[in-house]
Amino acid sequence: MRLSPFMKFRIPAVAAVAVTAAATFAFSAAASAQEKITWRLQSHWPSASSSFKDSLGRLQRELGACTKGQMVLELHEAGALFPAKEIFPAVKRGVIQMGTISPAYLPETVSTAGIASGLPFAFRNVWEASYFHKHLGFEQLIRDEVAAQGVYYSTDKIYPTEMVVKSPINSMADFRKLKIRSSGALQRFLTASGAAASYLPGPEIYPALSTGVINGVHWGAAQGANSMGLYEAAKYHVKPALNIAGTDAFIINQKELDKLPPEIRKCMIDTLDDQFWMRTNEYLYLEQITLAKAIKEKGVKINDLPQDVLDHLTKVAVTQWDEEGKKGPGAEKALAMVKKFLTELGYIK
Repeated sequence: MRLSPFMKFRIPAVAAVAVTAAATFAFSAAASAQEKITWRLQSHWPSASSSFKDSLGRLQRELGACTKGQMVLELHEAGALFPAKEIFPAVKRGVIQMGTISPAYLPETVSTAGIASGLPFAFRNVWEASYFHKHLGFEQLIRDEVAAQGVYYSTDKIYPTEMVVKSPINSMADFRKLKIRSSGALQRFLTASGAAASYLPGPEIYPALSTGVINGVHWGAAQGANSMGLYEAAKYHVKPALNIAGTDAFIINQKELDKLPPEIRKCMIDTLDDQFWMRTNEYLYLEQITLAKAIKEKGVKINDLPQDVLDHLTKVAVTQWDEEGKKGPGAEKALAMVKKFLTELGYIK
């Protein structure tokens, strides 16, 4: 077949247009793939809290590295956008994509929240709570319950919660004089044990402690107390731990998570999984260093609870466990898991 001069001219021109269009599309697709995805993350931690830097800062860096800078977390400290107890509803509604919370803030909406925030005097070592969370399936249990509300849940770390007080606790009479900042299951436990426990958000703790509105507080353990300046007003660090638990968690709106490109979503999930183990181990290491330094430089003293106080708290704690187990099928199942595990460890009969 012979082509007319007109056709000879048209074929290369059409081909050139097609090539140009394909190149433009490929460039646009590549540019789109590299567009930054920015999420707002509201934390319950004040910027002064050690976890704001060590947990949020690490997640921000690691996620940025995994996604080659494509995923950006815009961090907001406690109270910047919402009060701490409004973070979960805000994430659930999709007002913000992500947040950090304590499960202690969720007792009305998640039946396993009290157990997640830590049953008093249950686990004795961090490895036990970590094993319970990850290997025995507790985190998946609370994750499934939270997922029913359209939210993805991931534990930040396992660590002890320990009190700091302005005056030493040497008797039950001293314990009953406590006006202590607390939250969740521990607030109910301390109240049932005879102390006056009340909730305060992070930014309000130091002013209340320094002015005598409260005379004790728990905010993590040594790192939390030190980073919040609590040792300036309260020189007694109480042992043993009130509980050992996954007291902090990340929450993500599930629809926003599902909208992420597959490789970015994988980075998010993998980075959160890595965060749990890294931060749990790092926290233990930094606890030892921080407490030793506070003792040496700030005059902090260890206050070991006397036996009569320990006996009383242990007795109340067991009752508290059973109350948490009554909050729903998930809580009942979780408590049975705890008791079975503690029985295997020889802690209860």
